[in-house]
Amino acid sequence: MTDDACRADVWLWRARFFKTRSMAARFVDEGRVRLTRAGHESRLDKCARPVKVGDHLVFALGGRLIAVTVQAFGERRGSATEARTLYSALDAG
Repeated sequence: MTDDACRADVWLWRARFFKTRSMAARFVDEGRVRLTRAGHESRLDKCARPVKVGDHLVFALGGRLIAVTVQAFGERRGSATEARTLYSALDAG
């Protein structure tokens, strides 16, 4: 992947939404993540699909609807504090 994009499953795992990368990959492969980029909304259907800084992701996890904007990719899966720097929450309003 290029420096301006990251695999969807890797990003979700690094941002600590999933315990393992394989869980994140299965979640994306099931089409459970919506991506909005430049006003165009689509459903991610493969875990290798790239996400870019500024993309909006929406998905349901653990009975909650999660809506975030990708802020950074990260170099590794770090602490929860480090993971929170990878995204910002979208307002539900």
